[in-house]
Amino acid sequence: MSQDVVRGAPVGDVAGVGSRGARLRYVDNIRIVLTVMVVLHHAAVTYSHVPVWFYTERARDASGAVLDGLIVLDQAFFMGFFFLIAGYFTPPSYERKGPRAFVRDRWKRLGIPLLAFLLVLRPLVNSGSMGEVRERLAEQGVGMPYWLFYVVTWDPGPMWFVEVLLVFSLVYVVVRGWRSSAVGGGRRGARPLRGRAVVAFGAGLAVVTYGWRVGVPDGTYVPVLGLPSPNFLPQYASFFVVGVLARRRGWASSLSRRAGWTGAVVAGVAAALYAPVALLSPSRALEGRGTWQSLVTAGWESAFAVGVVVGVVVLFRERFDSQGRVGEFLGRHAFAVYLVHPVVLVGMGYALRGVSAVAVVKFGVLGVVGVPVCWGLAWLVRKLPGAGRVL
Repeated sequence: MSQDVVRGAPVGDVAGVGSRGARLRYVDNIRIVLTVMVVLHHAAVTYSHVPVWFYTERARDASGAVLDGLIVLDQAFFMGFFFLIAGYFTPPSYERKGPRAFVRDRWKRLGIPLLAFLLVLRPLVNSGSMGEVRERLAEQGVGMPYWLFYVVTWDPGPMWFVEVLLVFSLVYVVVRGWRSSAVGGGRRGARPLRGRAVVAFGAGLAVVTYGWRVGVPDGTYVPVLGLPSPNFLPQYASFFVVGVLARRRGWASSLSRRAGWTGAVVAGVAAALYAPVALLSPSRALEGRGTWQSLVTAGWESAFAVGVVVGVVVLFRERFDSQGRVGEFLGRHAFAVYLVHPVVLVGMGYALRGVSAVAVVKFGVLGVVGVPVCWGLAWLVRKLPGAGRVL
């Protein structure tokens, strides 16, 4: 990959590159922070009351509720933020390469890591579950070969993001094929983003999300695809589109400092107002199925996500638009971290299994030690022949 791009991004091969080829260091720094959040999110899941990870120890003390709250806050925005960044850098990649080369590149840079996880890493992180299943079946006099266990537990794990991003990228190619001036395809001048448009988008997203969750409530599982949060698809798709539009209209540079402060305040107020609903009826609030609690949840998630994105973009653009050698290293290996972090967290989870401590303490140990180990393993993986050209 050429030196004018930020490598290692799960958001396309031009993450961090502006419309004129200038490096957008602040975008790369946001992506680094989001990647750290992914690692910490799954570390929190490990010791929470949400057993949706390859290795979990269900919390047996009150601190588990803290981790549950952290998971809910993360889930409300961070993967949507990833999709927005991906959308932002999709048009210039398409325009530079053309449709055929763009599709080939997407298959290479997204498809190969997805296959690598499914065929190499997933058997490693799921091996402990296989032993537990075999023990339970053996008590009943039943055996299960590994190939059958692999098939019935098929799941792309955290690489579902890459899976969905690949689909979004192909849809973008189709749209651009219909009209040469389709969304994100033109080179029009900047068009400032107005506050009422942001409010209208947030309100519309809340309504669509509420309606979507009537039929796709929390906990819905999509066979084969293995999406862990299909109830968030309206956010993921709309944020990707917003990213495409933002690239075309120069929204990231047009956001004022006042907009950043407003976004931060909106996010904080939304979280504070939602807290009583989440505490009094958490299951109904998160479940969906058309309840009034689900409507409140969709509203706060949309307000919180939009507010955080606006606030963080302005903050990093103004204060964190530079990188030293450490920052460049972290950015270069971020996608590889996303790929390999399950191996690190699951391995460390088993290593800490015998340690007796409250849930939040074990989360802290796993996170503090796990994050640098993830980057170290990512560095080793990218040293493999050809890996640096893909990751």
